[in-house]
Amino acid sequence: MEKRFCLSWQVVSGESGFVLREFLKIKHISKSALTDIKFDGGTILVNGEEATVRRHLAEGDEVVIYFPLEAPSEGLIAEIFPLEILYEDDFVLIVNKPPFMNTIPSREHPTGSLANGLAGYYKEKGIGSTIHVVTRLDRDTSGLVLIAKHRHVHHLMSEQQKSGGVKRLYEAFVHGDLENGTKKIEAPIGRRPTSIIEREVREDGQYACTFYEVLGQYDGFSHVRLRLMTGRTHQIRVHMSYIGNPLLGDDLYGGKRDMINRQALHCQSVTFYHPFLEKELSFSIELPDDMKRIKELDRTKK
Repeated sequence: MEKRFCLSWQVVSGESGFVLREFLKIKHISKSALTDIKFDGGTILVNGEEATVRRHLAEGDEVVIYFPLEAPSEGLIAEIFPLEILYEDDFVLIVNKPPFMNTIPSREHPTGSLANGLAGYYKEKGIGSTIHVVTRLDRDTSGLVLIAKHRHVHHLMSEQQKSGGVKRLYEAFVHGDLENGTKKIEAPIGRRPTSIIEREVREDGQYACTFYEVLGQYDGFSHVRLRLMTGRTHQIRVHMSYIGNPLLGDDLYGGKRDMINRQALHCQSVTFYHPFLEKELSFSIELPDDMKRIKELDRTKK
């Protein structure tokens, strides 16, 4: 049986006398969420009894919201295959996505994506939700992906993303030598007119800002850590190519594939404020084997 997503609170002294609608607004329950609850099979309980949003609350009251079950995304095929889950609670998942796996299905790859695997996992666990990806990665980029386990959680995490509260650090190997220290790339990014896939730095593009620092220098290439201040499509790949240091393996943006057969890019850490645990959480993962081997290949050349 599928489990409905629910939230509960106990009314404290400072909240006594609030109308339930006001109380829920303070708890970040949106008007659209209340509409879903009212018309699509959700329930609001106060002390175990159904209540309307006009009810006045008293200190010690227990408020419980049961959200409607979410229908699985239409056309998303549920598949069972191993997932590397670093963290899971009732609200979020942190998953390590391997390279060569889509985050969500595409026309060219309708199966085998992280979302397909999560749909199968939800079905096995009886989680009544569709797949809500908070931080998406390109197919050939590896690393950590933050998943919200309910529409309401996704809404809260998306708002946090807009304010810069969801922080990701990437590691990459790029062609050429870079100066030590932290550097900023500030250059607008837009779609290349001759392609539906490629992006480029262009005056009429969207504002984009990337910080990078050098972690190591090798024979003709550098190991860097990157932090995004904006989230444009292909932002790291475009910005590093723009300054003349494309990612190893990224032949779409000028990189060579002699050391790795994908862009050498990995989301190494994710940090965010958990709105329900009310604390900051941070997760990290080491480089995948194909990126570790780049260092070893460099040593064997010398």
